[in-house]
Amino acid sequence: MSQRSLRVRTLRTGALATATALLTAGTLIGAGAGPASAAAPAAIRLTSSSCPANIVQGQVSGCVTELQNLLNAHGAGLVVDGSFGANTLYAVRQYQASTAIAVDGQVGPQTKAKLYATGGSAPAPIVLTSASCPANIVQGDKGGCVSELQRLLQHFGYTIDVDGEFGAATYSAVRDFQSSHGLSVDGQVGTNTKRELYDTDESASTALDLRSASCPANIVDGESGGCVATLQALLNGKGYHLDVDGQFGPLTLAAVKAFQSASGLSVDGQVGTNTKAALYANISTGGGSGAPAPVNLTSSSCPANIVQGQRSGCVTELQSLLNHHGADLAVDGDFGPLTYSAVRDFQAEKGLSVDGQVGTNTKAALYGAVTPPSSTPPGGGYAQMLAVAEAEAGTVEGSARANSYGSAVGLSRSTSTYAWCATFVSWVAKQTGASSYRNTYVVGWVRQARAGNYHLSVTTDPQPGDIVAFDWNGGWDFEGGHEHIGIVRSVGSGSSFTTVEGNTSDPGGGGSEGVYIKNRSTTSGYDVLFIRVR
Repeated sequence: MSQRSLRVRTLRTGALATATALLTAGTLIGAGAGPASAAAPAAIRLTSSSCPANIVQGQVSGCVTELQNLLNAHGAGLVVDGSFGANTLYAVRQYQASTAIAVDGQVGPQTKAKLYATGGSAPAPIVLTSASCPANIVQGDKGGCVSELQRLLQHFGYTIDVDGEFGAATYSAVRDFQSSHGLSVDGQVGTNTKRELYDTDESASTALDLRSASCPANIVDGESGGCVATLQALLNGKGYHLDVDGQFGPLTLAAVKAFQSASGLSVDGQVGTNTKAALYANISTGGGSGAPAPVNLTSSSCPANIVQGQRSGCVTELQSLLNHHGADLAVDGDFGPLTYSAVRDFQAEKGLSVDGQVGTNTKAALYGAVTPPSSTPPGGGYAQMLAVAEAEAGTVEGSARANSYGSAVGLSRSTSTYAWCATFVSWVAKQTGASSYRNTYVVGWVRQARAGNYHLSVTTDPQPGDIVAFDWNGGWDFEGGHEHIGIVRSVGSGSSFTTVEGNTSDPGGGGSEGVYIKNRSTTSGYDVLFIRVR
């Protein structure tokens, strides 16, 4: 696929990542709908004969009006004026990235089909906890609050349409969700159900492609990790309701066998080539025009030197990694001149030999922690915990800056591939010197605080700069993949407090995860433990 219409931005520190998320579902743009322009041409369905086969930048028509409405239904926040300008181009490319379509910025048959298949022209999503949504969303309601509800339910694996109408299928999904999360099963989306729908801060990653060399040829009972999490997410997309916890246990095994039986495959419970192919069937609406599945550059499946002219999953991975480091490439698996230029720019920035070939050193640098701290650690101990944490607010998951937090615990993986809230706390502790303790698991911080080690202790009198741990499903054990951790920002009257958290959802409803300031409470149905660091 040609990349002639795309440009390469200068590689920049802290650029928002579009890499691992390029092959996972999700919206990367603000969720609010853009205002409509009185001058916008009347909307025309994209698949009608009145619209061109490929809608491209520069066109002005009712087809573009419809396109902008559809993109807004997926969170783009565009002004609906019927004019295909730079903002619409950006939204198209981001949508293509989020749905595993080759990113070319042109709205052709595959992009049109995907836009209608993933929500049609539903009202733009509205954050459920905002004043715009009723206290209880019930069957029969319509609008953006219902679109958001349906989007969130899809995130939990329910196969419902995002159409903004609270019908029988949505009602059934709500009741099932309530039952599986220990809530009162009434089919109404009130305070507790809304909170549980948004409490996905430490969900396992589903960014790995099962068909890549990063995953075993056969994924079997007893395995764990990102490949299993992806498997569970894919099974949920086929109608199975699994916890996406990255643990291949009895329930996942039963779902694999049921899927194999329903798909006419050999029922052995092992996820091999045929089962993987069936799981990915129709994900990109077929046609073979999507980018090849990514392959880890250091695997034996990739050549020692990846060079211009090649087309493969290795190039898909390369382009994704370059975008992590600030490039602006179409991720289509085709090593063309713009990818070549981006490689050379990256090599120059990293002090490597600038030859445009992706060999051992370039691969290592691409996978490395790409943004060192902007300055030497400020020190200052406990007193600087909040200041250092607050300065990171707005850093988006998968970006170069977010990925640098892993340096505190010896990780160089993208934050798009693991739950990193405790890694962020470890990084803040390292920057300030407040504690020498480092751990990627919440339970580790809790255990050390309870034991009084590493200048950590449990407190019932939280202050700004303290650490706070959450156990979403209760029990005070802070284990099992239902926990979270952050830094206390302020303490209000009564039960309310605010935090700075990594690996948390954007409170503005933008669909991204990263470092954000959140409103929390000690009386919201989950367990809260405050940790003093001094």
